[in-house]
Amino acid sequence: MTDGTSIAATEPPLRIIVADDQASVREGLVLLLGMLPDIDVVASAANGAEALALVAQHRPDAILLDLHMPVLDGIDTTARLTAEHPEVAIVILTTFSDDTSVLAALRAGARSYLTKDADRTDIARALHAASQGLSVLDPAVRATLLAAAEHRDVRPREVLAELPDGLTAREAEILTLIAAGHNNAEIAARLVVSDHTVKSHINRIFAKTGSRDRAAAINYAREHGLA
Repeated sequence: MTDGTSIAATEPPLRIIVADDQASVREGLVLLLGMLPDIDVVASAANGAEALALVAQHRPDAILLDLHMPVLDGIDTTARLTAEHPEVAIVILTTFSDDTSVLAALRAGARSYLTKDADRTDIARALHAASQGLSVLDPAVRATLLAAAEHRDVRPREVLAELPDGLTAREAEILTLIAAGHNNAEIAARLVVSDHTVKSHINRIFAKTGSRDRAAAINYAREHGLA
């Protein structure tokens, strides 16, 4: 009779990619996870663009991804991976556990979210769970989400049917969020876009409304029923 241990031992190791811009962290994760018999680290990346290329090349089961990386950050990388490689499970491993970062990552398609306090056993468990379609959230992350849920969201007003000065619906939505006091990162998280995209929209908003800064844009929003 075959027991559960021997059955598990016959399963192939989980093939993963590690992506983190800090070389010491990246190399440490590769070493620690590579020592586990049920994990096979097939490649590592220093930024999101490298991660995308390596995923296309190696077709891993899962990827362990940092959020704040150069060239292409973790949120945009997650969104691209979800669109281009939906079969690859995405596990975020980062120092950031604020609700904005967590929600942005989950909305972009990440299945699990851990902080860098997690040990290799927790990370391996999250990778295996994510590859099976399950979600794992770090206790600190769960606490952050619960705390955020206790506070009411500030909802943007309905966009006017006819927008002034050639504003698009998206620009009006962002202007409403600016008037509600949200910064660029918060707006990006709400709309599941990159900070760069938000900045581009804001530049066009300023140009169309003749606003020199956010204060002027907020005054414009109030005068035109967008706040």
